Amino acid sequence: MKQSTPAGATGERPAPATADAGGRYLEVDDLSVSYRTAGGEIPAVRGVSFGLEPGRKLGVAGESGCGKSTVALALLRLLPRSARTSGSVLLDGEDVLAMRWGRLRAVRWSGASIVFQGAMHALNPVQRVGGQIAEPLLVHGRADPAQARGQAAELLEQVGLPAWRARSYPHELSGGQRQRAMIAMALACRPQLIVADEPTTALDVMIQAQILRLIDELVAGLDISMLMISHDLSVLAETCDRLAVMYAGRIVEEGPAEEVFAAARHPYGAALSAAFPRVGDPASRRAPRGLPGDPPDPAELPSGCAFHPRCPEAQERCSRVDPLLWPAGADRSAACVRVLTPEQERAAGVPPADEGGGADRGHTAEPDPDGAAPAQARPHPQEWS
Repeated sequence: MKQSTPAGATGERPAPATADAGGRYLEVDDLSVSYRTAGGEIPAVRGVSFGLEPGRKLGVAGESGCGKSTVALALLRLLPRSARTSGSVLLDGEDVLAMRWGRLRAVRWSGASIVFQGAMHALNPVQRVGGQIAEPLLVHGRADPAQARGQAAELLEQVGLPAWRARSYPHELSGGQRQRAMIAMALACRPQLIVADEPTTALDVMIQAQILRLIDELVAGLDISMLMISHDLSVLAETCDRLAVMYAGRIVEEGPAEEVFAAARHPYGAALSAAFPRVGDPASRRAPRGLPGDPPDPAELPSGCAFHPRCPEAQERCSRVDPLLWPAGADRSAACVRVLTPEQERAAGVPPADEGGGADRGHTAEPDPDGAAPAQARPHPQEWS
């Protein structure tokens, strides 16, 4: 299901821009990940691109199996050996996917760190919490053992835990306390990027609110970038500046977080938003709308738009058109033929809704009326500004 080169593009990957050139600390370009299996390669992530500036928060939403966690792990090359990656992940101008092992070890935790989902499984159950927080400081030579212990206690206090908790084992902490300890560990070497993979999963509502408030304060106070992953669109809309919605390994919508949550342009984003009851809306509280079916098997993706078998607004042409991310309003884009005007449909080679006959699924797309190339085909990923 490879998309053809959009009109106006040369077909060659442009020279990657450094972080200084556009102010982005993280820039992901055309990232694809597949897993080798006995039955062949299974695509998990397909051509994902985005950028992230210091002090900004990008949320990535989608159902389980859409590729969110694979993207998170790919950013620091934490994928299993069976994974095959392509594209580029520029971290402060350096391509993580091309780094030698020694350089990659130096970048992990110091340049970028990760908060794994499920702190109980991420923390070592037979080591005290303070020692685990101090470990990155020791590995990267940021402190001697005595200094590392002191800094671990300070980090615990920074995330709202008493310093004496450094002597506790993970099983002696509550779920929220373990998550705070994981955040303290991620902050130990003062990285410029933190990847938070569902940091509030399995926590009660009050603890979720505390963790989200803590994350917001830390990002603002330390001027760091954060990529936050969740299946909960409401959490991301409240916490993040921008929001990207993933489905079947691709970004299908992106834009300002509150706008995407309130008025998604892609039917999948709208379905995710409608699944959450809204305070003050009795209809949504009594009968929240769900989405029938499950995401497609990555090994057997449907033709055309991968979402069309579940889409409540699918048209006949959706089974034949493999959509790009097209402009869908000011500073927004969506991979859906419904966002195109008739003029844009003709320019992109998309058949009208009432036209029969075949269409090339790998169609090309022309620039929008303002002269910009389709979002997924731009020389450099869109900045989150």
